Amino acid sequence: MTGLKGLSTKNTFVLTIRDADEVAAALRQALAEASPQERSGLERAAALVESTASASDARLRARWVRTRLAAVGFTGDVDSVAAVKALRQAEPRLSLLAAVQLQKEAVAHPE
Repeated sequence: MTGLKGLSTKNTFVLTIRDADEVAAALRQALAEASPQERSGLERAAALVESTASASDARLRARWVRTRLAAVGFTGDVDSVAAVKALRQAEPRLSLLAAVQLQKEAVAHPE
């Protein structure tokens, strides 16, 4: 998830977009056609996709929050006012309410 669509000061929702099913299907197809040399790498990739595909929307949003905080150089406590400020710096169109809700998800789902 690289960005948020439809956010304004009136909107507080975050749309989580997943394409892991399509990636997993493509990996399975590639695995079916793979040479013995390619097989182990593709098997590992397929296992990684399957393990991340089961992540909840809240966990994906928490990961997105941490990514956005890192993008603005924030290294402090995610459960701080400074984190909310940094998140809004990273995403200026994010409402205060949405930033706080996203922060709570990031705190509830530590990496």
